[in-house]
Parts: sequence; structure tokens; C-alpha cells
Amino acid sequence: MKNILAIGFLILTAWNVGAVDKINTQVVEISVTEKGFKPSTVNVTPKKSVTLKITRKTDSTCAVQVQIPSKKIKKVLPLNQVVSIDLGKLEKGEISFGCGMNMMEGGRILIK
Repeated sequence: MKNILAIGFLILTAWNVGAVDKINTQVVEISVTEKGFKPSTVNVTPKKSVTLKITRKTDSTCAVQVQIPSKKIKKVLPLNQVVSIDLGKLEKGEISFGCGMNMMEGGRILIK
């Protein structure tokens, strides 16, 4: 019986930690349109986890990939599918992102 209670406690604790992480995560939704990344500038709070959710909504630009050079991230952006990118906790500053070919105007994440 003690083992069952201990296992139940561990499961409940792990579930609660996951819930807290989701509450403390800032989710930023970005679309790729004919006009580029929208919004092109986003503000987030430092020392909180950040997840980008990027959806490419057009086939008329070169933005079939997104790159975040300072984080060494490059992801394919399938048409009309959400791509999640976890950036973790960020320090104050600025992070740039753009298409995989650097041919169109990208965007900035301002951490302040």
C-alpha cells in the first residue's frame, strides 16, 4: 500500500511541475505571409521560457525555413502547419530571426 501511495505522489508531483512550466511559458504566435513575418517584432519577459509557434501561410515567399542564428536553430516550415520552437529562458536583449536564405525581412524578439 505504501508503494502505491508513493507512486501516486510521484505522478502527482510530476504532473504539477509540468503544469507550472506551462504557466510560466510565454507562447508567441508568428505567421509567415506574403509580407513577411507577422508580427515582425515581439516582446517577451526575461527569465521565462519562450516558445515560438510559427505558421507559414503562403507559398509565394522564400520562407520555407526559419532560422535563429544566435540559437543555432534552423527549422523547416511546412505550409499551413504550426512549427513549435522552444527557446528556453532568455536573458535581456534581442534575438533576430528570419528565413533560411536571409532573403526577406525577418523579425526580432525583444527580451525586456
